[in-house]
Parts: sequence; structure tokens; C-alpha cells
Amino acid sequence: MYDLSKIYKLKHELWLKITFFSFMIQESPLKSEIYEFSKMQFRHMKWLSNEMVDKQIEYNYDRDEIDIEFTTLHSLLNNLIITLENISQEYGKSALFDRLLSDELYTIAYLKNAIKNSSDYQIKSHSKERKYDNKVLSKSSNDALVRFLFEESYKEYELIMIYSYMQNHTNDIQMYNIYQDLVDESHYHLKSFGEMMSKMGILTIPRVLIESLYKREDIYTFLKDGIVEEEAAKLICQELAKDVEDQELQSFFTFIDKQENYHIQLLNRALTTFY
Repeated sequence: MYDLSKIYKLKHELWLKITFFSFMIQESPLKSEIYEFSKMQFRHMKWLSNEMVDKQIEYNYDRDEIDIEFTTLHSLLNNLIITLENISQEYGKSALFDRLLSDELYTIAYLKNAIKNSSDYQIKSHSKERKYDNKVLSKSSNDALVRFLFEESYKEYELIMIYSYMQNHTNDIQMYNIYQDLVDESHYHLKSFGEMMSKMGILTIPRVLIESLYKREDIYTFLKDGIVEEEAAKLICQELAKDVEDQELQSFFTFIDKQENYHIQLLNRALTTFY
């Protein structure tokens, strides 16, 4: 007999692993395809969580430690193949599990072919070099960038999971759509920050979320607090855009700052559903 809660936990770990592996791979079609596989795994998580809600099965975001400290491309891909092969052993018999298994069998075949047809190379995502590309930044600017990336990558992961949980527990179509927009935006931000962390050699998996962050009744208060957090993130982006001595980074942080404006608009719109 299969255990949906256990499968969800394993899929959560798998989604994070594939997502962060995609940040570690150098620019190529392989990198893009691995990230697409991570998006596929996130859809799997959504379908599983929907089924658990339908069956009145509680689920959470507990997970075990996830090892991403691989130093070569082929070791990374081989580890992912093993993880995918192991998780399929937990599935039962249903249309949903048939779909999950089919997706993962294709992923495994793709990865095996990628190993066969690609040259191996060193991965430096955990080198702790703390240097972004060839950019020359002052120590204070570089330290501020590192601090921002650690804090914001965790925040974006947190928001993806919280908004997904709330989306799965609402019957309000307007709130559902707002949560979807916020989840999609946070996916993009997590990817952007994760790529930067990988280049700087400081890539790490975000810490585990405690249940009180997403299993909550005070959603109105959470949304209001979210506006305050977004305002604070805007200020940090503005400071970084002003302080970093690099036009590309200045443009990036201004871009993120402007995106936060619309996040605030979405949160304000969500608040109106409580009136």
C-alpha cells in the first residue's frame, strides 16, 4: 500500500534537488531542460497535494537533508537518476501514478543520454569564492550581495511553499489566481538568486519551513505582513542598485525592485477579499 504523505515528502525533496541542480549546470540546453524537469516535479507536488486534500490527508513540508554538493556534472546526473529510480518504487496504481512514472522514466532516459553524449566538467557552485562572474565589487557591496542572496533565496522558497499551501486550501477563485501569480513570481526570483549564488560558489538548499508558517488561520495578517516584507525587499534592492559599482547588477536590482511593486498590488487585492 502506498503512502501519499511519504511520497509527497520525497517529491518535495526531489523538486528541490532538481531545481538546485539546474542552477549548478553551466549554460547549455541541458541546464534549461533540467529546470523544465524541476517545474514538472512541482506540478507533481501540486497534483499530489490536491489529492491529499480531497482525501482529507494532512501534509506538511518536513524533509530530510538534501545533498547537492557534487563537484562534477556526471556525478550530479548519476545521483539524480538514482533518486528518480528509487522514488518510483513508492508509487501505487492509478492514473496519477501512471503519469508521474511516465514523466520520470522519460527524465531518466534523457539524463542517461546526456551523460553518454556530454563531456564531464567541474562544478564550482560550492567553492565559496564569493565572486560574481568577473565583476569587481567593493567588499561592502559584495558582502551586501551575499547577504541579500541568502536571505532572499530562502524567502522566495518560503513564499512558494506558503502560497501553494494556501492555494490548495481555498475555494475562492480570485484568491487562487492571486496565489498562482505570486508562486510563479517567486519561482522566477528563486531561479535568479539561485543562479547568482551558484556563480558565487555559495549555493545552499534553504532551511526547512516550520508548520506555523503555512498552517495558519490568520491569513489576513499574513498578507498584511507580506506587504511589509515586500516593502523592505524593495528598499534593499534600491540600496544594492545604488551601491554596487556595476551597471548590469544595478539594472537587475532595479528590475527586481519594480517587480516587488506588483507583488504589493497583488497582496492588496487579496486583502480586499476579506472585506
